[in-house]
Amino acid sequence: MSEIAAPRGFTLRQYLICLSGVVWREALRFLHQRERFVSALVRPLVWLFIFAAGFRQVLGVSIIPPYETYVLYEVYIAPGLMAMIQLFNGMQSSLSMVYDREMGSMRTLLVSPFPRWFLLGSKLLAGVAVSILQVYAFLVIAYFWEIEPPTTWGYLTLLPALALSGLMLGALGMLLSSLIRQLENFAGVMNFVIFPMFFASSALYPLWRVRESSPWLYYVCEVNPFTHAVELIRFAFYEKVAWTSLAIVFAYTSVFLVAAILAYDPGRGMLMRRGG
Repeated sequence: MSEIAAPRGFTLRQYLICLSGVVWREALRFLHQRERFVSALVRPLVWLFIFAAGFRQVLGVSIIPPYETYVLYEVYIAPGLMAMIQLFNGMQSSLSMVYDREMGSMRTLLVSPFPRWFLLGSKLLAGVAVSILQVYAFLVIAYFWEIEPPTTWGYLTLLPALALSGLMLGALGMLLSSLIRQLENFAGVMNFVIFPMFFASSALYPLWRVRESSPWLYYVCEVNPFTHAVELIRFAFYEKVAWTSLAIVFAYTSVFLVAAILAYDPGRGMLMRRGG
């Protein structure tokens, strides 16, 4: 039976069982790898407590949307650090995909009768759920440094932004994992992607400051998907919507996800071309 015809025999309950199994396995992996949880918090906390304290006076922030008054520098970079957590989690989840595809559970799942788009989507949703938990754990610690939304509703309005940005960054990582066969090569690719995306964005400094010093770098930041993920989170944390960033993040998510699904298609994807 062809790959397209086979899934017709599955019921909604069977799809849900498969989804819950993938999500539960990712949750167990997260619980058992406690160092992964700690490292996910150490990185943004180091930036928050050390970098922000050292550059507070140098990198002052003017009144820009969504802020209605002057804010401390650590308040400004907090949304970027939330997105950083999701970026690293998306790359780490994709790192596990490289391993699982060769000798782990995904090797078995990818040859199962379930459609690949569903299996990859389930893996992506599981990774996003883990990243959201990590972000809220970071916010609990940041609360004691007076980093909080104007009202408690900000924690709720933040959730859809985290879900969409997590999907985008996770889909990007999944696409990268489809291009790599050997696990040891993935670390170099991660650094090549993570650091340019993070530093060439509005995570650490407002774009108007970038434009004053380097117009060409400003345009690079504008097309950087991570910039719009940060702005989407920033506005959502203050109970507002950055409509332009929302549209751009949604577009990038669609492109990355479709490209990843096609790349994992054994008939025409990168895995077939590379003998994976």
